[in-house]
Amino acid sequence: MTAPVTRHDWKPAEVLTLLRQPFNDLLFQAQTVHRQHFDANRVQVSTLLSIKTGACPEDCKYCPQSGHYNTGLDKEKLLEVQKVLDEAAAAKAIGATRFCMGAAWKHPSDKDMPYVLQMVRGVRELGLETCMTLGKLTKEQTAALADAGLDYYNHNLDTSPEFYGNIITTRTYSDRLQTLSYVRDAGMKICSGGILGMGESLEDRAGLLIQLANLPEHPESVPINMLVKVAGTPLENVEDIDPFDFIRMLAVARIMMPRSHVRLSAGREQMNEQTQALAFFAGANSIFYGDRLLTTSNPQAEKDMRLFDRLGIKPEERQEHDDEVHQAAIEQALVEQRDSQMFTNAAAV
Repeated sequence: MTAPVTRHDWKPAEVLTLLRQPFNDLLFQAQTVHRQHFDANRVQVSTLLSIKTGACPEDCKYCPQSGHYNTGLDKEKLLEVQKVLDEAAAAKAIGATRFCMGAAWKHPSDKDMPYVLQMVRGVRELGLETCMTLGKLTKEQTAALADAGLDYYNHNLDTSPEFYGNIITTRTYSDRLQTLSYVRDAGMKICSGGILGMGESLEDRAGLLIQLANLPEHPESVPINMLVKVAGTPLENVEDIDPFDFIRMLAVARIMMPRSHVRLSAGREQMNEQTQALAFFAGANSIFYGDRLLTTSNPQAEKDMRLFDRLGIKPEERQEHDDEVHQAAIEQALVEQRDSQMFTNAAAV
């Protein structure tokens, strides 16, 4: 079958048609597209570390790090560089191939940028891909990150332009698009997606995907987050998204952005294994790996290894730096985890 042409001209009506089609038809279409571009049994694994927590001046209604809300979150200053590098080494040891660093800033300050750049260089020296999310960037800051060797910059659009004002008032949608433009012009890869379950409509979900897919180049990584409701934030009591609707968004993202990694991101702690398996079938092929995301819990690495083993999934190798020894270590860890579980079960009989 010929692979479909990558498009940048999606219209609302056709995206809504995709989202509304019968579930089995949608998943079949998404899986077909997925197999044309990726190994269906490989998933890229990343680890995310908060390098500066809390007291953010933004008013994002979903975020426990916002200084506008009282969520009981302890505020922390920018972590020391060596502490970040130690965490990156630990992430590599449990199988991560990309290390993502997030700071609760509206934008990085001039005094913090030198330390941020040291972190990028140090993580790269460990043999990991690097990703950062630091808020809005100037053109000069973007160039400095690129010169330091940053591989990916994460800057989510969050939702559709029409719904955005209901969620955030301290930064405009055009600000976000401008930062993405700076990142692309500097030669870095883009990680950009959104959050589902904030009270948005189906049209808003279609609108988010259209904004991402109609960029001049598709983001290399598209995180699809399920809202993690945190007490003290304005969205703590919003209605849960239907899991099947969440899977539909993953599938349509895969169809619209066939060469992007679609990341099953925040909210996995609330998903059972069956929902996660459906997500992988729908075309999700990237996860955050480890005990926490920025400030919310995430399935433990051991649980992910067991699920991967049961589904016959293996971690994806780094394409730019093929490390066969590291890959073999990851796969051996999966085998050892399975064998250990089998021994435990046998001993209990």
